[in-house]
Amino acid sequence: MNTPTSSAGDHPTDSHALANADHDEKGAAQFNQHDGVKDLGWNDHPKKVPDLVAGLDNEELWTLIRRFNKQMYHVKATTAPLLGGLDLNIADEDEFSPDKLRANVERLYMTVIIGLMGFGKHIARLRSWREPRRTGAFAAVYALAWIFNFLVPTFLVTLIVLIVYPPSRPILFPPAPLALVNSDTGGVQSPKAGVLGSHDSATGAPEKHKGEAVEQEASNFVSGIGSIALSSATGKHEQGDPEGDPLNKSVPDPTRMAMAGADAKSSAQGGTPSAHHDKTKQPMEDAMWGKMRPVMHTIGDISDGWERFANALSPTPPFPKERPRLVLASALVAGLAVSMFTTSAMVMKGTTFGVGAGFFSDPLIWRGLDWLNKNYPNWQKLLELRNSILKGVPTNAQLTITLLRIGEANRAPLPPPPTSDQPPPDKPADLDHDGLALDASNDEIHSAIHQDPAEREAAEVAAATTAGGAGKPKHRHGEHIIGFFKGTTKGGVETKLGIDKVRAKVGSNHAKNHLGVLPKPSEIGPSGPVDFKGRYKGSKGWINISTAAAIPCVSWSKEASDGSGGAVEDTIDRHDKHVAFKVPVEEIKELKKVGGLGWKAKIVVGWATGKTVADGLEIVDKEGNVWKLTAIHDRDELFNRLIAIGGQKWESW
Repeated sequence: MNTPTSSAGDHPTDSHALANADHDEKGAAQFNQHDGVKDLGWNDHPKKVPDLVAGLDNEELWTLIRRFNKQMYHVKATTAPLLGGLDLNIADEDEFSPDKLRANVERLYMTVIIGLMGFGKHIARLRSWREPRRTGAFAAVYALAWIFNFLVPTFLVTLIVLIVYPPSRPILFPPAPLALVNSDTGGVQSPKAGVLGSHDSATGAPEKHKGEAVEQEASNFVSGIGSIALSSATGKHEQGDPEGDPLNKSVPDPTRMAMAGADAKSSAQGGTPSAHHDKTKQPMEDAMWGKMRPVMHTIGDISDGWERFANALSPTPPFPKERPRLVLASALVAGLAVSMFTTSAMVMKGTTFGVGAGFFSDPLIWRGLDWLNKNYPNWQKLLELRNSILKGVPTNAQLTITLLRIGEANRAPLPPPPTSDQPPPDKPADLDHDGLALDASNDEIHSAIHQDPAEREAAEVAAATTAGGAGKPKHRHGEHIIGFFKGTTKGGVETKLGIDKVRAKVGSNHAKNHLGVLPKPSEIGPSGPVDFKGRYKGSKGWINISTAAAIPCVSWSKEASDGSGGAVEDTIDRHDKHVAFKVPVEEIKELKKVGGLGWKAKIVVGWATGKTVADGLEIVDKEGNVWKLTAIHDRDELFNRLIAIGGQKWESW
C-alpha cells in the first residue's frame, strides 16, 4: 500500500504527487538521500544493483526504461490543464518521422500483437481438449448459459471476476511460454529459435535481459515489412528468372538493402527511375506522406490504449492497485444489469432503430455536434478512455517517467539498463515443468525446449571450422564488390571527419558539431549520474547536473564536478576552464534528442565502420535560448534525468 503524504493538488500532475509520496514499502531509490546524490550502481554489474523500487523487479524496471528510451525523442513543457491527471501525452501536432513510425510499429508488436498471439494460443489450448478438465468446465458453463439464455450475463460475470480478482486469471487461463504452444493444435511445439530462451517472445529466442528477445523480434518485424515493401516496389519475382544466369547470381540482392540499412542504423545508434512525364508520382507520394502522421498517431493511440488496460488490470507500484480495477468492473456491472433484462428481440429492434436513425437523421446529428462544439469545446476529449474509465491509469511511458521521478525526488537516480556486447546464452530459460498446465510429459517438454543435440554439435563444428580458417565458404563476386565499396566508404568517412577537425579549428560551427561523433573505445568511459561526457561547440568536457542547491541546474564545463577532466585536450577554443553555460532545470521548456549525423550518414557510417554514433541533445529555456550538446555517449540517461528532475508538465512531440 502506497500512501501519498500530500494531495495531487500540491503537485503539477498525479505523477509528481506519486513520486514525492512517502511509500510504506521502499526500494533503494525510495529512501531520501540527505548527503548528496546517491549512486545506486550506474556503472556496476546488474547483480550488484539493489532492488530499486518496491514491488517491481529490476529487470522489469530496466525493460520499461529501455523501451522508454526508444519511444521518447522530443518533449515540450505545457501549461495546458491535464484532463487525465498525467503528463507525457502525445501532442496532437506531433511531428512525423520514419524513425518515430518505426518505433510506434515496434511498440504495437510488443504490446498488441504479442498480446493477441497469447490470446489466440489460449483459445487453441481450450479447443484442443488437451486439458480436458479445463475445457470441459468451460464447455459445461457455456452449455448451461446457452440453455437458460444467459450467455451475455455469464460472459460479463467472467470478465468482472477476472478484473476484480487477479488470482482467478492463472486458474482460468494457466500461463505457458508463448513459443512453446502450437497455435494450430494447442499442444507442445519446439520454439522457432530452437531453444526456449525466453517466455514472452514468439520465437523463444535467448535473451541477456528480460524483454530483449521481444524487442529484437519487433525490430525484425518492422525490417521484414520494409523488405517485403521493397520487394514489391522492385518487382522481385524469382519464379520468373531465367535459369543459369551467371550475372544474376553474382549481383547482390537489392531487396536486402532494407534489412542491411536497418541493421546498420541500429549499429550506429547502439525501382525503376521515375520518368519526367509521370504526373502521378509526386501527387501520390505527397498524399502518402501526408497521411503518415495520422497513421502514426493511430498506431500510437492503439498501443497507448492497450498499455493502459494492461496497467489497469495489473497495476505497477506506485500507482493504486484497486481503484482502476473497480472502475472497470463497475462499468461492466452496469452492462450486466442491463443484459439481465434484455432479450434478443430487444437487441435486434434497438440495432435496426439505430441504423435507421443514423441514416436519416444527418441534419439533426450535425446540429447537435455544432451545439456541443460551441458549448463544450472539449467534449470529445472527455469521452476518451484515458479521461474517463481509464483516468489516472498510465501508459508505460507515463509509468516510466513516474519511476524516474521517484529516484530524482529522493536524490537517487535510477541506474540505466545494463548493456553488453556478449551474445545471449544459448540455453533454455528457467521453467517450472510441474506447474506447466500442458498435456505433455516432462520428457516431451524437455526435448521441445532444448536444442537438438545434433543441431548443436553441427553448429559448434561449423563455428570451430570458421574460427580455424578452414573450409571457408566461397565468396561470390558481388560480395567482393560490396567489400571493396565498404572499405572505400570507410576511408571516405574517416577522411571527411578528419577534414571536419580542420574546419572546426578555423571556426566552422557545423564541423564542430561533428567532432567526437565516432568516439574511440578509450573515450567511452563510465559516466553519470552527476557528470556526463559531452561536447559543447566542439570542445570536450562534462555536462553536470547539480541538485545540491535549492535550484537544480544543468551546466557544461571543461572539468567534472569532482575536479577530474583537467587534462582534457582543448582542440577548439582555448579559454579558461569555467562553466560555459548554466541553466536552471525548472527553466527548461524543451528537450530534443538530435543525431550526431544525418540519418543517411548514420546508415553509411554504421554499414562501413560498425561503430556507434554518439548523439546529441538540444536544451531550450523559457527565453528561447538554445544550447546544443554533442557527442554524448550516455545521451538517453542525461535526457531521462533532465525530464524527471523538474516540475514541468511534458508533452511528447
